[in-house]
Amino acid sequence: MSIFERFNEETREFFQNIMDKEPLNYLEASGLYGVIAQGRYNVSVLETLYNHAQNAELKHLIKQAQDSLTKSLINRSEDLLQESGGKIPSVTFPRRTLHKAPLEIHPDARLTDAEVAIAIGSIAKASQLAMLAALHQSYQVEVALMYRTLLNDGLDWDYRLLQLMLKNGWLPKLHKVVN
Repeated sequence: MSIFERFNEETREFFQNIMDKEPLNYLEASGLYGVIAQGRYNVSVLETLYNHAQNAELKHLIKQAQDSLTKSLINRSEDLLQESGGKIPSVTFPRRTLHKAPLEIHPDARLTDAEVAIAIGSIAKASQLAMLAALHQSYQVEVALMYRTLLNDGLDWDYRLLQLMLKNGWLPKLHKVVN
């Protein structure tokens, strides 16, 4: 983030804190509720995919997606929803142990690293589209800034995943349409 962007962000936050803060509107509250519920499910899926992955770099990216992106978004969304008097989703999923060493999963039941990478890329794409839609429905500066920051972080993470996929030949080959 540049110095100018940081200054703009701090200035917006300062003025928002001075003015009366309105409660979240229905779209913002329902968006946060959905982000929390889906995020909790995504953490569960990421834990499972982590345990299927063999590649150490891929495991590292999955751990980053889980901790720095997904859990961070869930925690911040819960805070914003509670501050406005909203109800937090009660849906929870069991925690899984993250195994650094490869697990003994029969090859017919194990996802390959390419399949894991494509799966987490698809989850990331869907999550980013949902965050972009929620960002466009946000009126509260604090909510919009949260989405914008995490969306930027997610796009940076996507780039690292794409580079790993290119390096390892995990991208599917798509035939071009010829007229």
